[in-house]
Amino acid sequence: MNRPQPKPSLRLDGTYRALLVAGAVSALTMVCFMIIQIAVFSAWPPPTDVEGMFSLFRDNWFLGLLSMDLLYIVDSVLLIIIYLAMYRTLQEYAPAAMLVGTVLAIVGVGGYFASNTAFEMFSLARQHALAADMEQKRLYVAAGMGMMATYSGTSFNVYYVLNTIILFIYVFVMRRAGIYGKAIPRYTLAAGLLMIIPSSVGMIGMIFSLASLVPWAIWLVLVARRLLSFVRTGPA
Repeated sequence: MNRPQPKPSLRLDGTYRALLVAGAVSALTMVCFMIIQIAVFSAWPPPTDVEGMFSLFRDNWFLGLLSMDLLYIVDSVLLIIIYLAMYRTLQEYAPAAMLVGTVLAIVGVGGYFASNTAFEMFSLARQHALAADMEQKRLYVAAGMGMMATYSGTSFNVYYVLNTIILFIYVFVMRRAGIYGKAIPRYTLAAGLLMIIPSSVGMIGMIFSLASLVPWAIWLVLVARRLLSFVRTGPA
């Protein structure tokens, strides 16, 4: 007669506890940055053309960087920490799935770093302002158009798709493990479904992207609480 196999246990030493705390703090910080970013975009909608962006950088370079998702660069670093914390808590329940998902997610974050051209646009805006004649200015505008195309191009879409895939992997592993309760997998699934269409795909992509912020923000808060509960008492 086969005996039932015991479920994996979450064994945490000091280093892993620190990782889970860092993951929780990163998740809550991302929520704060999300609120700031929404407030900035609402108060100062970013320009839609290159010359408008150059003008914004000349008038207020910091607002220009915020309009080019400066905080999202920081968010991407925080996201890596969250992914590593999630990997640690779920790796024993589905090692292969979590390994593949985490690698894909980190590759996706690397793709986002390649897509963000905030500081390149800042540099071009300064050179555009110092240009002596209109021909030089036109060259800088053309370069800026290339940067804006990169900003929402292949690397960004790869990042978006890969980070959507890991949410679906999380849904599968969380339900199998059972240590994240029922609500967190549901919000994970909701965020993943709303992130299927990248924000760069016209108006419908923007609508889906904005809608995904609601379950994503709730997910971050719930995951932060659960990671801290693991540190205190271990998995329930």
